[in-house]
Amino acid sequence: MLLRARIVLPIAAPPIENGAVLLSHNRIAAVGCWRDMAPAARQPAVDLGPVILLPGLVNAHCHLDYTDMTGLPPQKHFPDWIKGLLALKAAAGYTDYAAAWIGGAKMLARSGATTVADVEAVPELLPEVWSCTPLRVFSFLEIIAVQRRRAPSEILREAAARIKSLSSARGAAGLSPHALYSTTPELLRQTAVLARRRRWRLTTHLAESASEHEMFAGRRGPMFDWLKPQRDMSDCQGRSPVQQARRCGLLGENFLAVHANYLDDADVAALAQSGSSVVHCPQSHAYFGHAPFPFHKLREAGVNVCLGTDSLASVLATSRAKPELNMFAEMRAFAAAHPGASPETIVRMATRNGARALGWEKRVGGLFEQGLADMIALPFHGKTEEAWASVVHHEGPVPLVMMDGKWIQGHGPA
Repeated sequence: MLLRARIVLPIAAPPIENGAVLLSHNRIAAVGCWRDMAPAARQPAVDLGPVILLPGLVNAHCHLDYTDMTGLPPQKHFPDWIKGLLALKAAAGYTDYAAAWIGGAKMLARSGATTVADVEAVPELLPEVWSCTPLRVFSFLEIIAVQRRRAPSEILREAAARIKSLSSARGAAGLSPHALYSTTPELLRQTAVLARRRRWRLTTHLAESASEHEMFAGRRGPMFDWLKPQRDMSDCQGRSPVQQARRCGLLGENFLAVHANYLDDADVAALAQSGSSVVHCPQSHAYFGHAPFPFHKLREAGVNVCLGTDSLASVLATSRAKPELNMFAEMRAFAAAHPGASPETIVRMATRNGARALGWEKRVGGLFEQGLADMIALPFHGKTEEAWASVVHHEGPVPLVMMDGKWIQGHGPA
């Protein structure tokens, strides 16, 4: 099939006016100008009309399990919000989590995301929920061990067995030690070793809050006081969370540091030198009222920064609309907070950069030869040079979504 569009946006290359994408089964065979590709094409042509055709968005951090846990009010101290979330989790059962997961996946699919990195708090849902969505799902199995009741080797043996049992053409799995404060140094060290040996991806909530920084760097603050009766605090030795993560061996090319809001220059350098990626969640960041995200420092250091939605438990609910998992909303929120960032940069954070963080840059996140045919089309009537900005500020439904070369939302004209 040959698709024609007013603008084709490959991501790694400038917008192509009157562009075309040639498909072969579920792969992209070629990308270029319509006038160059149409004469040689033997496949049927589909003219999508006045649209921007671009790759599906890549959500690099999400908690699909928590989709129904909306309405939590922001708290002065981060640990108080955690306590509220824990209360909601304690009241939820398997059916609740399954319904929330599926509902969240539907939100992402209809708003143009085709790949999601999901932190799985209820691994029993896998792999059944994978079959309930056309999305490519990278499930990170969440590991929490505040108290040393189980040996790290036992926890990891169980997680490794579950990953080994999972099989999907569209899915993959990795490990997610929840955070430094909710695990132990030995568990983190063993997780890092196992992940590198098995070539698995790792993700951790890192340097997310001022309370976390106070706990590890200053041995004080609300998080330190809350957790002191529950865990061994000997790992709080005056080091920043990033430096503690580095000491435990987490940082590396297979590592996604989620949030990374509170960083000093040494932290930025450590992330850059290790090849770690950083996932920023703009709406969640605004919800908590964190200090400004250090985007420009990270970018100047060469850190791969991508975007995620986080969960709806950390998105402000309004009377106008029910909150949804939506990568376009995250791009708009980022643009508002960082007016110096170009639209091109922001779109790449929501596509190519996320794919790179997951190790899927040769599969998704762009329109390129032999890439998977995961694409979306957005209405567009502007000038070619306005295409990037039009994507960032898109609101409303995504009329066309393609996965594996098949329309999963809308359909191309005959």
